[in-house]
Amino acid sequence: MDSQQIYLIRKSWTQLSPAAETVAALFYNKLFELDPALRPLFKHDIKAQGQKLMTILGVAVGSLDKLEKILPALQDLGRRHADYGVSDAHYQTVGIALLWALQHQLGTAFTPELKQAWGQAYLTLAGVMREAAVQQQAA
Repeated sequence: MDSQQIYLIRKSWTQLSPAAETVAALFYNKLFELDPALRPLFKHDIKAQGQKLMTILGVAVGSLDKLEKILPALQDLGRRHADYGVSDAHYQTVGIALLWALQHQLGTAFTPELKQAWGQAYLTLAGVMREAAVQQQAA
């Protein structure tokens, strides 16, 4: 990710974070629409899960220029997700749902450049999580 992409993501985050609850609800509704089989993986209150998601996203947005500081947390998150039953294929569905929720919330402010930046950020973060999950399963 380059500095312009990080700037765009952080700028959009200032618009998204006040609507965190809405964004999370949009995300989970879209996720379960895309793949209803994912719903049983979420055994706890989905609103609380949404709060966790948005908190993690906030930390990630703040750390995009220093990812090495959050790599251990991302790796741990990837391992935990594998334990919950998240498969490698689910990451693509999550990415689609996340970008859709962001676009839905931001409307015309979700430019092609911003979509590309968020997509790259997701691929980077999810890549770390996926690799940790694969390593755990191989061990």
